[in-house]
Amino acid sequence: MLTVAALVTANLKNANLRKACLQNANLQGADLQNTNLTKANFNGANLRKADLTNANIYGATFDNADLTGAIMPDGEIYQAQIKPHQLKTEFSGVVSMSRKVIKTDNAPAPVGPYNQAVVASGQMLFVAGQIAIDPRAGNVVYTDDVTKQTERVMSNLEAILTEAGATFENVVKTSVFLKDMGDFAAVNAVYAKYFDEATAPARACVEVSRLPKDVLVEIECIAMI
Repeated sequence: MLTVAALVTANLKNANLRKACLQNANLQGADLQNTNLTKANFNGANLRKADLTNANIYGATFDNADLTGAIMPDGEIYQAQIKPHQLKTEFSGVVSMSRKVIKTDNAPAPVGPYNQAVVASGQMLFVAGQIAIDPRAGNVVYTDDVTKQTERVMSNLEAILTEAGATFENVVKTSVFLKDMGDFAAVNAVYAKYFDEATAPARACVEVSRLPKDVLVEIECIAMI
């Protein structure tokens, strides 16, 4: 906990301050470039002339914080006309505002919970393909149940995204690999629980002859943070 901490001109570049309590902290002139500040508490903090360039402030709160002269994640100088009570809403939307869903009637409509394309900006996070391995036991689970395997896969993806300071809302592209395309509907039913159809990422889904450890499904993703 860093509440009421004096961090004037501190170099916190690239630091991981996810969920940090920086309430009333003195961060005047601090270097917070590329810092993970997701869900951090900056209520009442002094951030005058701080540099938050490319910082991830998804879900962070800034109630009554002083951001006079601060450089915001988009590189712009903070505009004082934004009232303190608006900061939480404005900042928590920074990540979601970095994406734009592309739709056109001149290409086939999606046949599942995904979109034709997504334009996104930010730092790219490449998440390796995940299969139904329980990290606690280290072995494949639910060998004959594609629904439960998909749930395990999505849980593994979520754990990695969380560690990187992201959520499924940050995901802009997924690739789904199936041992049997006949499982498409069952996998879709689970997958759809994790994405809002209106803002779901672009996706590819293919059948392959075999997957690692003979699992039924593997999913990888790309996120912007």
